Amino acid sequence: MSVFQIPVSTLKEIKRAIALFWWGQQQEEGKTHWLKWKELCRPKKLGGMGFRNLQSFNLALLGKQLWRIIQHPETLVAKVSKAKYYHDRDPLEAEVGKNPSWIWRGLMAAKDLVKR
Repeated sequence: MSVFQIPVSTLKEIKRAIALFWWGQQQEEGKTHWLKWKELCRPKKLGGMGFRNLQSFNLALLGKQLWRIIQHPETLVAKVSKAKYYHDRDPLEAEVGKNPSWIWRGLMAAKDLVKR
């Protein structure tokens, strides 16, 4: 999740699997959902179970990688990214470009988050 932007459909399947496991549903057996999913996603300190919104978590991890590239331009990944995608600019001003890698697409998806 910290390297690629996971498709929303895949994240929904993961969320569904977590929910089915949590609620103990098997086959066609119906189980009672004692709490709404939104309430389970609250932090433990606020009475929830601390489950994460997977889409937001994915973007946060991608943003963290972009932040590392900005903060440590001497690293190999920063140098390679600069040579390929943003040679004459700041990483936050870079564009997705033509035929980018899946990693770069993910980092650019988190660009606005890092700017804020």
